[in-house]
Amino acid sequence: MSAHEPLMPLPPAEPQPLGPDTPARSRFAWCITGSGHFLDESLAIAARLPQVDLFLSAAAEEVLPIYQHTLEGLRPRFRLFRDKTASAVPVGTLYTDLYHTVLIAPATSNTVAKCALGLSDSLPTNMFAQAGKLGIPGIVFACDTEPVVLTRAPHAWVTLRPRRIELENVERLRAIEHCQVVRSPAELEQALDRRLHELALSWTTSSS
Repeated sequence: MSAHEPLMPLPPAEPQPLGPDTPARSRFAWCITGSGHFLDESLAIAARLPQVDLFLSAAAEEVLPIYQHTLEGLRPRFRLFRDKTASAVPVGTLYTDLYHTVLIAPATSNTVAKCALGLSDSLPTNMFAQAGKLGIPGIVFACDTEPVVLTRAPHAWVTLRPRRIELENVERLRAIEHCQVVRSPAELEQALDRRLHELALSWTTSSS
């Protein structure tokens, strides 16, 4: 490389492996898709939980900065896993018996459809599928669950009217083993409150 050629930026740091003394099933695996629907609220809830790792789809990495979230801003609170391999290599962390709960929040209608039909071609859908096969409870915050949905786009609130196929896919997802579907940040928090109680854990901070 000549002295006049620009230096290529170093790739963002990947999470360091946890030590051998890390307790089994001690962490939440929280997957984020390319939805901005209640994204801020979902991340705020995740930040109040103990021991959370974020698993980002490629679409999530595009959407996060639109809503003023950067990887650098998330790293102090979360370990980040990124969708950079064809075989979704980070899914292998599930086989280490590290995670007790897998979440997708928020989940796009595309992700909901794939999960409901057993398709897994992204990091979140692979995490969901493998968690189910391992009997790890899953919680999915589906975006399109009502005939009319009010969602915040980057610059304005938008009214959406999900199609019948999207609503039907939510119902299909409800029938999947080891899966709980929630429809709002309040329901997500309630589901996590119950899960924390089951695990004899507590929130790290209270809601404001």
